[in-house]
Amino acid sequence: MNKEELVQEIAKKSNVTQKEASEVLGALIETIQKTVSKGKKVTLVGFGTFESRKRAARVGRNPQTGKELKIPARTVPAFSAGKKFKEAVNKK
Repeated sequence: MNKEELVQEIAKKSNVTQKEASEVLGALIETIQKTVSKGKKVTLVGFGTFESRKRAARVGRNPQTGKELKIPARTVPAFSAGKKFKEAVNKK
């Protein structure tokens, strides 16, 4: 499912226009990105938690040449699925 299909589904289930659903989804994504980029968590109970995590610097290898290279430390976004989400996916 891509963003357009998600917007259509939200609009249908919420009985709003696709434009309104798109604006709400856009605002949600933007808010999560801003909050996580500030180092804070966003927790949606039952769905999951968005947060930033620090990765330590490490030594990697170029797969083509085998040459070692230094990979710098960085902060990356992370998502941890909540219990209800995990259960829903596991029931298939």
